[in-house]
Amino acid sequence: MIEQDTIRLLRECDAGVKMGVESIEEVVEKIQNEEFRQVLVESRKHHDELDQELQQLLDQYQDEGKEPNPMLKGMSWVKTNAMLLIKPSDETIADLMTDGCNMGVKSLHKYLNQYRAADNESRKIAKKLINLEQALAVDIRHYL
Repeated sequence: MIEQDTIRLLRECDAGVKMGVESIEEVVEKIQNEEFRQVLVESRKHHDELDQELQQLLDQYQDEGKEPNPMLKGMSWVKTNAMLLIKPSDETIADLMTDGCNMGVKSLHKYLNQYRAADNESRKIAKKLINLEQALAVDIRHYL
């Protein structure tokens, strides 16, 4: 049970990191404010570092991880592009990114509760990702 929950939690973290990176990549070049852009570039770097840790753990379990849900990715893409067509601004991007961070934090907490038997290392990774998402949401608040 421990190994199953561990792998499942790691997979959800993998999908979460990938979704975060894709979201950042989708908007970073559209940002006008250089400081705001740098916040996202730095967050992307932290996501990449966490992804490396995550991939090492997945490799230990001989697991390939998990891609983000295609339906969720598609809905995110549509929402982002529609919102930016209506109001192309840094404020809109900050709003979208904050929503994404909040959804990620909520999902990760759900998975931590769902996979209670996961080992400490995978739980630590999930908590690091939660902290990354929470920090990004706080860092971009003044661009809302």
